[in-house]
Amino acid sequence: QRRVMGDSSPSSSLMSSAYELYRKCTLGTSLTDALDDMVGQGLLSPELAFKVLQQFDKSMNEALATQSKTNCKFKGNLHTYRFCDNVWTFLLQDATFKTDNETIHADKIKIVACDGRAVSRAAEGNP
Repeated sequence: QRRVMGDSSPSSSLMSSAYELYRKCTLGTSLTDALDDMVGQGLLSPELAFKVLQQFDKSMNEALATQSKTNCKFKGNLHTYRFCDNVWTFLLQDATFKTDNETIHADKIKIVACDGRAVSRAAEGNP
């Protein structure tokens, strides 16, 4: 059971929906597990653990926006798409991803895309 809880205020809902995507990667899961252990052992307050996760979310978003130099082109058969709360979700079948160095094929893939500008505006307190 996760002890580190998110902020449910309306102003944080946009940031959370976009930022928390990175919490599901290996690094984010490991960080959350470590924070949960520390909270469970009384070494860290839940509030401080949540602030650490918020900083992780912001840092991941910034790093991917500023330090990623790789371009990727992809194509496939669009199975399903939806747009909700400024988040696009695409389900592709028989997809091919091409970078400068390699080509990767996937039978099925889910792509989740968020508007980084909307997240930045929410982080700054602008609607």
